[in-house]
Amino acid sequence: MQLFSDFNIRNVSFKNRIVMSPMCMYSCVEQDGKITDWHQVHYASRAQGQVGLIIVEATAVQPEGRISPQDLGIWTDEHVVGLTKLVDLIHENGTKAGIQIAHAGRKALTGERAMAPSAIPFDEQMDTPMEMTLGDIEQTKEAFIAAADRAKQAGFDVIELHAAHGYLLNEFLSPLTNKRTDDYGGSSENRYRLLGEIIAGVRERWDGPLFVRISAEEYHPDGNHLADYVAYSKQMKAQGVDLIDCSSGGVVPYPIEVYPGYQVPLAETIRREVDIPTGTVGLITSGRQAEEVLRNGRADLVLLGRELLRDPYWVHTAAQELGVDIEAPKQYRRSWGVR
Repeated sequence: MQLFSDFNIRNVSFKNRIVMSPMCMYSCVEQDGKITDWHQVHYASRAQGQVGLIIVEATAVQPEGRISPQDLGIWTDEHVVGLTKLVDLIHENGTKAGIQIAHAGRKALTGERAMAPSAIPFDEQMDTPMEMTLGDIEQTKEAFIAAADRAKQAGFDVIELHAAHGYLLNEFLSPLTNKRTDDYGGSSENRYRLLGEIIAGVRERWDGPLFVRISAEEYHPDGNHLADYVAYSKQMKAQGVDLIDCSSGGVVPYPIEVYPGYQVPLAETIRREVDIPTGTVGLITSGRQAEEVLRNGRADLVLLGRELLRDPYWVHTAAQELGVDIEAPKQYRRSWGVR
């Protein structure tokens, strides 16, 4: 079964193709961005459940870049201690650890005025963000690079840049949210510039697997569409990005028709046209569904969100469904009925 086969990138081997998708848990009760006991239990339980890779939730590179005050952070060296302990817990269970580093842009709700490429609010309920100066852009770029350094110190196996769901890097990419007239706006080349500079800066410091999550379809007729993200993905590949994590939407309020596997064709197209590994996410609920995606070459990794919130041992559930014998944690062998 492809779902339970190894997957290798840059000498990092995942024991299966099942990934815990990054999902904000809004659980930093002290609002300091630091790992808590809750985070350790939350992520370690999924590692004990035999997920191949866990990507820790969107972790802010700057305090003003948090989606909420309860978000995780990686903007100071003080965050490294807790993140290191979390990585160690994940590794103890034979699972690889990734982290999604992020900036919320105009969707930040920290009590301070948000920043964005252009002074355009997300909707009528949200405040108008400040248009970033060139100095702001430079500081944010350096914050992403410093966050990659800290992720390396903490022992993570994978870094993912969050360029999806209408957060800052996605805002720069999209013509819906980027109305700048300088080198960071206008043409698609200029709108890609910030992400490209961050990828280049991170790649100078980080030699491990580098993923980028994108909203490969923005749905609004005036936004970016799949063909635009195929072109962007070719640029990412040329810069040394190893995998494109394909999600969609979130740039502007716009209706999306969702159904099981609705984002799989996005990953499939980018995988085929760019010749780069992809991950797919979104209403993937069963082992058979995940196996079909992989066996038909539609993606290389399957990312699960809500299913792993409902069932930390979804890997075992899928193995039973597919009739596969997997290695169980030694403490659970009597109940799992497998090796």
